[in-house]
Amino acid sequence: MTFLTTLTRRRPALPPLRTLRIEVLAGLVVALALIPEAISFSIIAGVDPGVGLYASFVMAVVISIVGGRKAMISAATGAMALVVAPLSINHGLGYLVAAVVLGGVFQVAMGALGVARLMRFVPRSVMVGFVNSLAILIFLAQVPELQDVPWAVYPLVAAALVIMVLFPRLTKVVPAPLVSIIALTALTIGAGLAVPTVGDKGALPSSLPVPGIPDVPFTMETLTLIAPYAFAFALVGLMESLMTAKLVDDITDTHSNKTRESVGQGIANIVTGFFGGMGGCAMIGQTMINVKTSGARTRISTFLAGVFLMVLCIAFGPWVSQIPMAALVAVMIIVSVSTFDWHSVAPSTLKRMPVAETVVMAVTVVAVVATHNLAIGVVTGSVVAFIAFARRVAHLVDVSSVADPDGGQVVYVVKGELFFASSNDLVYQFDYAGDPEHVVVDLTHAHIWDASTVAALDAIATKYADKGKTLEIVGLNKHSAALHDRLTGELAGSH
Repeated sequence: MTFLTTLTRRRPALPPLRTLRIEVLAGLVVALALIPEAISFSIIAGVDPGVGLYASFVMAVVISIVGGRKAMISAATGAMALVVAPLSINHGLGYLVAAVVLGGVFQVAMGALGVARLMRFVPRSVMVGFVNSLAILIFLAQVPELQDVPWAVYPLVAAALVIMVLFPRLTKVVPAPLVSIIALTALTIGAGLAVPTVGDKGALPSSLPVPGIPDVPFTMETLTLIAPYAFAFALVGLMESLMTAKLVDDITDTHSNKTRESVGQGIANIVTGFFGGMGGCAMIGQTMINVKTSGARTRISTFLAGVFLMVLCIAFGPWVSQIPMAALVAVMIIVSVSTFDWHSVAPSTLKRMPVAETVVMAVTVVAVVATHNLAIGVVTGSVVAFIAFARRVAHLVDVSSVADPDGGQVVYVVKGELFFASSNDLVYQFDYAGDPEHVVVDLTHAHIWDASTVAALDAIATKYADKGKTLEIVGLNKHSAALHDRLTGELAGSH
């Protein structure tokens, strides 16, 4: 077999022409939607618009290669801008960029240490709340674009919505959002309508970003200053990216490598920092445009979103600047409506769903919308879910007693999962004064999970010993026996 034949066989097949068309057009639509958002996030971070646009370009290109979730869009985001804004405002762009690089290093380290595996502990109710809160935030972000604007904006938004709803019934060859953007741009230019445009958000860059070293003194003082921001940057970015990746997994019915995505996010932010960008993470709105609205499924769309972003800014800046914001607002409204899980709030669903699940979803939504911070919402929702779970499981422990006919001993049968929440009441389930001299606790149908349970069992034994009685524990499974043998007698005063 010749080397050429081997190389030919190993080369991955190019996507079919139809798939390639979908990916190219999806990348173009996403790029158009990225421009005003990247500029807005730059303003939030207190930097020039080019910093956010460069970040979106580099993030999208790099993550398309090193990321673990195909078709997901990563770029400059509002959450990340809020985290690093104090650095740029109080200390300058150099410190912001340095924090982005260090944050990327933290993300690579977290990814290598397996932080992505923690996603398995995020309950479904939190995930649903995450999705619904994102949809609400996407919609709320469009409200300022509809306030204090010329009257013509409202019919333009309505027309764009009609196009995006009806056009797919005619054909899906071209994405409806792209048709809407082109049609409204042509209409506003042709009719000479004075409405807010992309150009009103800020000047577009006219050249590609150039790599460089962050302009900060390389001292321990600098490291101490940027480290807290970098760590928060890393945590928020990973949480948003992993939650978005899980959402895309569900939409596309495919599995992604979350560890690779975590490391990839770090690499992308490191590269972005060295190119003078403000860093970023996965973008739910643009990802939904790419995956749900446009139907993209490969890395090509992600890569082209970044490439088209720079091409549009540099080569077609004057035309792109004339795109009416009304067209992009309409696109994001459609994304918001399609992202929201309407089934989760249907009366029939709420009737069947356990109250605790609904409460967790609602708490997640309220926390995210109130703080505009997805990480806070997810953590809050998860904590509430774990508390609800602990309370529910704690009540599933059952203790029953069986006395010998001769009255020589009593056997207590304990059934259920024994941990800090359920074992607290265990001490009060025994008749210390009335029981015979020998007491047996049968844990055949129970499992010891933590030190709190061992401490509770020790307390029970101590109470019987104070009465001159002996306690025997039987039926421990292998894990429970190992934990009990290791800790019993070592936890005095801990209960």
